Formats: sequence, structure tokens, C-alpha cells
Amino acid sequence: MSEDEEKPSVDLADRNVRIGGAPGSGGEFQSPFPDQVLENVLENVLIFLTSRQDRNSVSLVCKSWYRAESMTRRELFIGNCYAVSPRRAIERFRRIRSLVLKGKPRFADFNLMPPDWGAHFAPWVTATAAAYPWLEKIYLKRMSITDIDLALLAQSFPNFKELVLVCCDGFGTSGLAVLASKCRHLRVLDLIEDEVADDEVDWISCFPENETRLESLIFDCVDCAINFELLEKLVARSPFLKKLRLNRLVSIGQLYHLMIRAPQLTHLGTGSFSHTDIVAQTDQEPDIASAFSACKSLVCLSGFREIIADYIPAIYPVCANLTSLNFSYANITAEQLKSVICHCHKLQTFWVLDSVHDEGLEAVAATCKDLRELRVFPVDAREDSEGPVSEVGLLAISEGCRKLQSILYFCQRMTNNAVIAMSRNCPDLVVFRLCIMGRHRPDHVTGEPMDEGFGAIVKNCKKLTRLAISGLLSDRAFWYIGHFGKLIRTLSVAFAGNSDMGLKYVLEGCPKLQKLEIRDSPFGDSALRSGLHHYYNMRFLWMSSCRLSRQGCQEIAWRLPRLVVEIMRGHTRDREEDEMDDSVEILYMYRSLDGPRDDAPTFVSIL
Repeated sequence: MSEDEEKPSVDLADRNVRIGGAPGSGGEFQSPFPDQVLENVLENVLIFLTSRQDRNSVSLVCKSWYRAESMTRRELFIGNCYAVSPRRAIERFRRIRSLVLKGKPRFADFNLMPPDWGAHFAPWVTATAAAYPWLEKIYLKRMSITDIDLALLAQSFPNFKELVLVCCDGFGTSGLAVLASKCRHLRVLDLIEDEVADDEVDWISCFPENETRLESLIFDCVDCAINFELLEKLVARSPFLKKLRLNRLVSIGQLYHLMIRAPQLTHLGTGSFSHTDIVAQTDQEPDIASAFSACKSLVCLSGFREIIADYIPAIYPVCANLTSLNFSYANITAEQLKSVICHCHKLQTFWVLDSVHDEGLEAVAATCKDLRELRVFPVDAREDSEGPVSEVGLLAISEGCRKLQSILYFCQRMTNNAVIAMSRNCPDLVVFRLCIMGRHRPDHVTGEPMDEGFGAIVKNCKKLTRLAISGLLSDRAFWYIGHFGKLIRTLSVAFAGNSDMGLKYVLEGCPKLQKLEIRDSPFGDSALRSGLHHYYNMRFLWMSSCRLSRQGCQEIAWRLPRLVVEIMRGHTRDREEDEMDDSVEILYMYRSLDGPRDDAPTFVSIL
């Protein structure tokens, strides 16, 4: 879309949803349904259309279809909370039952974004409380949500059923207590990788004393003690509970008591999976293996934060049915892993630490022929550490797990040949994220850049939509991405490239690119200008520690007035230094129908 078009497509459910005037307002669309009866028929048909991409397309046909789609939409997805105001969203969609809202960009997870940047839930909960009293579900990711927000949510939606908070912060156990006590129909409370303050409030005791409708309770990130006796009673009076993930303060003895109360569980987060001193002194040795044997529906296991080798055999009875296993907090050895993984023939999702070495990954490849997703995380993320996994493990996985669709692999060394082999052996890859820790690391056998490996991935994996690249990479790797990566929607770049041409290849060659994250790469103003034709169609662009100037960023803001261009200084610079220095430390650009936000902190300048 060119910069002189009247309105950019807007990101509510996807980039093609319009929030402003309906199609046809300028006379270019004519409604084929002048009869109200036919519009009512269309509404009854659209109710069964669940794909948000399909709905976006339907809404662009004509005014009648636009109105019908607006009136029948029940689920609202907003990929950037600043892309549209709550008021505008509510004016268009009047019957929403489920809201998905995302805030900060993903690089916030790596402390690359200064704290207190924004993404506040307060204006959204205030607006939806008045407009959507029937709201049942809210999913928030990387948002700032306070206890007051949670209280307003609990008081405003009498039939509220599901709350999922992922990577959120700003709230504590006080807010959870209000939520548990007020939301009497609550089915799902999932707290995933959140920062939850310990207000010394017993929130578990606030759930209803009668039988609950709870189906999922996840609180492994709530790093404070709970009243176990009340938790056990809560589990016992929740007959529909299928998913339960416990925090690290729940011992294996306590886990045993919970499991015998809830043998119907399908997903279990085990807590610490070890004894505390207190429990060891007061409890008899639990027969944890019998508890696992009784959970015949269990298909997903996670947790294992302080795993003790003696207890590993206890999970053997359920391994044959597992489709998902998460050892990403368990510092286990290859031998320990092999004793478990040999039973897991149905496994489709596996997360693990690199403490298992290449030998452990070879065992996974030998057994898990149906594996679809693999994530290998580092125990030691220092650049100068000697990584225990390498191209050997990656090659083994590619040869043994040919149905693989998604991989995240942290390592210290890699070769082009191993990556090329994966592209040939696993052509169904949709997500490929290879994180070679350390800066500008080449193929450790040949010393060549990793260009050919990543080039093979974008050439041979025709379904690829998400790519993360690292290691020593020249502009040639970016040429491959621009030339072959026609379906890529998310691209993450770290310590890569030679010149502005690298970024130009991507911006000019990847028509479906939605999210672009770049750090510590030699891209400057010329590269930034090459994307002018595309920025209105993207959700966001993030660049940090590159070679951008304030003047170059200002030019983008002038030429694309509906794009919000934020520049930020990092932790080490104050405003005076920032104004004297023309270089830009952090750039964050995103499209918005409502212009610049009004809650920007002092370290953010909106051009």
C-alpha cells in the first residue's frame, strides 16, 4: 500500500481488518444485499466462519458484508495494543465474547526494552467493562496489568470464565485473590512466565467453597508459598480440572496427594519434583509411581525444577501416552534423559536444556519419530562458554524426526552442512530458530559464513513463516531470505549482515513480513528507507544497536504520517545525552489508526 492511500489496513484480527469507515463509503462498493432479510441471512452464515483471516477478507467485500461481519464477530485479536484505541474497536465490534491483546514486542523478553515502556491494560479493561458486560475470555501477552485492573475485571464481567496472562507484570497475589473470589464461573486461570508480586495474601483460599468449574490452573511462575491444604481441597472439589501446573515450592510428596485427588488430569506441571526438608521429616516416602499410573489420561508433563534422579522412574508409567514433555527447567544428563525418552514414542513436543548434550538429542531422534516441535535451551548463555550441543545433535534430529515443524536451537557452534541437511530432511518446517550464541561465529569446520545453511532453509522449507538467524552472516544470506522467503511473517536478526543491502533484500523481497526484529547489525538509514512501501502492512519493526540516525527516523515519520515512530535511549543514557547524539539506540515502529499514544514515558520520543 502506498503512503498516499486514504487508510492503511489495520491490525485488529489481522492486517486487513478496517476499523474506520466501512468499504463502500466512497461509492466504490455497492451492496448486493439491499434487502434487510438477505443481510440477516448473511449474518447467520458468518456465525460459522471462525478463521479471522477469512473474516478479514469477508469484511472487505462491501458495506453489507462489513456490517454483518462486525455484528457476528465474537473473538477479537489485537496484535499491538497501540494499533487501535479501545473506543474505535468497541465502536466496530459490539458483541465480543473473547479478547486477545498483545503489548510489548518480543525483544522485551531479553531486557532490550527499557522497563515501564507501557502496554497498560487499564484503558482496555475500563472500556470493555462498559461495552462488553458479557465478556467471557481474556488473553494478555506482555501487558502491564495491575491489581486494580484485575479487580475491575472481576467486578464487571459476571459470566467471566477464562483469563490467560503470558509474560505480564504489575500485579500480585492481592489481585489474584479478588479474581478468585469474584469470578464464580472461572474455568481457566493460566499464569505463564509472569512477574507476580508476593503480597502475602492467600489467594488459593479465595476460590468458592463449593464445587468449582475449574478446568485449568497454571501458577508455576507464582514464586511464593501457598497454603497446600487449601490447594488440595480446591483440587478435590474441581472434578473438571484437566490442567494443573504447580510452582517450585510444591514438593513431590505434596504432588502425590494432588495426583490421587485428580486422576483425570491431562496436563501436569510437577512443581519441584523433589522433597523439601519439612516434608521429608513428616511424610512417608510417597508411592509417586502409583499416582502416575492412575493418571491414565496424562499426555503433557512439565515442571521438574529440582529433579532428583531417584524419582525419574516414577514417570515411566505415563511416558507411552505423552505427546508433550518439558524438561526446560531440569538440569538432567544424557543418561537420565535416555532412561525416559526411550518410552516416549508418541512425543510431538519436547523442550529440554542442553545439559543432555548431543548424546541426549541422538536418543530423542532414535525414539521420537512423530516429533513436531523441539526447543533446546542453554544452561549457560555466556558467549565464552563451551556449549554441550552442536551440529551433531541438530543433524541427528533432522535424520530421525522428519515430521519436525518447529525448532528453537541454542548452541555455540554449527556447520552449514548440518543446517542444509535439516532443510532437506525436514521440509515441513514452519518455524526455524537457530541461535548461535556469541557474535559472528562462522561454520566451525570450514570457517565460512553460515549463509548457505540459512539459504537452504528458506529454499527447501516451502512452508516457513518464522525465521531467526545468527552466526557469521553476510548480505548473501539476506539475499536468500528476500528471494525465497515469500511466506516469512516473523524474522529475528542478531549480529548479522555486512551492509544496508542485507536489510534491503528482506524488505523488498518478503511481501508477507509482519514482524521484524533486529539487534546489533550494521543497518542504517538507507536500509530503513527501503521499506517505505511496506511499513503500513507490517505489525512492527524493532531495531536496536544498529546504525540509525535521528534524522533518518524522522524522515520515515514525515513520509508515513500514520506510522508511529518511537526512538528510545537505553539504560545508560539520559535525555540530554540523547538529544546531543544523533544516533538512535532503539527504534520501534508500528502502524496505528489513532496516532501516537499518550502514555509514553520520558525515555521515549515519538517523532
